[in-house]
Amino acid sequence: MHPRFQTAFTTLPTLLQAALQPLIACDDFPAFFTPEQADELKNRTGLDDRELAFALLPLAAACAVAPLSNFNVGALARGKSGHLYFGANMEFTGATMQQTVHAEQSAITHAWMRGETALEAITVNYTPCGHCRQFMNELNSGTALTIHLPGREPATLGDYLPDAFGPRDLAIQILLLDEVDHGLPVKGDPLAQAALKAANRSHAPYSQALSGVALQTADGGIFAGSYAENAAFNPSLPPLQAALNLLNLAGHDVLQIQRAVLAEAPDAKVIQRQATAATLQALGCSNITTIPLV
Repeated sequence: MHPRFQTAFTTLPTLLQAALQPLIACDDFPAFFTPEQADELKNRTGLDDRELAFALLPLAAACAVAPLSNFNVGALARGKSGHLYFGANMEFTGATMQQTVHAEQSAITHAWMRGETALEAITVNYTPCGHCRQFMNELNSGTALTIHLPGREPATLGDYLPDAFGPRDLAIQILLLDEVDHGLPVKGDPLAQAALKAANRSHAPYSQALSGVALQTADGGIFAGSYAENAAFNPSLPPLQAALNLLNLAGHDVLQIQRAVLAEAPDAKVIQRQATAATLQALGCSNITTIPLV
């Protein structure tokens, strides 16, 4: 079991511990459960979907990287496929506050980067802030997304974000988590290819500034992230954060990145280069290559 889970694991109900043990015993548990694994957990514990998500929140929160706030937030996103995806907040010493990732963003982006095409619900241990509510409104599930909070009845995003403004108000047809391929040519070494594939999946309907980032760890692992824009602009998630989120949830240390590749057009309306380099340098990585999109 990855060391970060050990303390939280001991707080879980005994039945759930027994059911989880074979699934998370290895250090490389990917921080999500397949539909079959989720069904097994429910069958062995007697928990339903909502109860299971709440029970797993301590494990999700254990994935947080919070050196600034020391405040761990966990989230679980349930995909329409039946997968359960962990999410946790991330903060970076030496970078600006704008580079942080909220737990809801983390779970949603985790699902997106794993190939999920729609979400049914999100469970979080603290009330979503306005930033996250607006971020969730970019999803193809829209205001119908169900939100579960401790001690409250299930509610929809529409309940938490009344009179919402979002992509539908701007006649955007392709929404976050919709399947998309922008048709960019994929070439280069595996890290460059991963960055280009991530750029191909970008959600950038407002600026058309497609971008993707791929990170390589000391053991050769590659983690890629796509850019996710938002109708309100500020809740947009940079591709670096999407990649860092995937790397962290897979159990890797964000301070052990060996190499990074950013793919974006040099004349794009929105440029990721400076912020990407600054954040990676704060994390100790200066080996950054930029691939121009054509």
